[in-house]
Formats: sequence, structure tokens, C-alpha cells
Amino acid sequence: MLKTTLCYIEKDGKYLMLYRNKKKNDINEGKWIGIGGKFEEGETPEQCLLREVKEETGLTLTSWSFRGLIHFVPDKGQAEDMYLFTADGFIGKITDCSEGELSWIEKEKIFDLDLWEGDKVFLRKLLNGESGFELTLEYVGEACVRVTEKAL
Repeated sequence: MLKTTLCYIEKDGKYLMLYRNKKKNDINEGKWIGIGGKFEEGETPEQCLLREVKEETGLTLTSWSFRGLIHFVPDKGQAEDMYLFTADGFIGKITDCSEGELSWIEKEKIFDLDLWEGDKVFLRKLLNGESGFELTLEYVGEACVRVTEKAL
């Protein structure tokens, strides 16, 4: 089971988003996603979150919140458990990301971007201020065919 983190960093009514367009053989190529990545051996979700944000953005988080747990169940490939966070405090300056282009996107315009279908489900929850949820997102190809939700 693949374990990952994903974070939506907030500032001035915007989220920092990553347009995935630089990495070869990237399952997320052409999609807009938050900041995050795979756990390294022995890492906790928060350790992974802090490391991935620093690696991908150059920023050091100073304030963040765990919002939910997302289970991705693809028809092909590896299942994934993703720990979802938002952050509203950071220090440092944004650096270039080797995986894509970083942009501050107004929250009202997030759904105008090319997003995974399942990401829209949890982004709506984040924008509504929800936390403490667990979602299972089942995919066939790029289509999210079933969403199951429960409280953590």
C-alpha cells in the first residue's frame, strides 16, 4: 500500500497548486494537485508533509491541520492511502519545483483547473471547512466511479 501526503497551502484566499508537467511517466501529468508525495521509511504523516512541502516549494510550514484520510482504489495499479492537510503558516520563499509549475490559485477558480475527479470531492470539503473525514475513491481509468465516506 502506497502512503502519501497532500497539502493545500493557503494564503490570501488562494491555494498553492502544482501543475504537473515536468516529470516523465507521471500519473498526474497534466493535472493540478496540491503539494505532497510518498512517505519515506519510518516517517510519520507530519514528517512526510513537512519534508515534501520543503522539497517541492522551498517553504517551511509553521501552521498546518490534518483534515482527512483518502483511500484511492484504482482498477489497475497500486492502491494509495493519502493523508490530507491544509496549511496557513509558512516561512521562506517559493523555489522552482522539479515536478511542475507552482501557482497561487484563487479558491473560487480551483474547479476551473484540470483536476482528478476524486480531488474535487475532497476539495469541496476543504472549501466548506470540513475535517475529520475518511473517503474511499474508486477509479476505473481516470473516472471516479464510487465515493464512500465516513467520519474518522
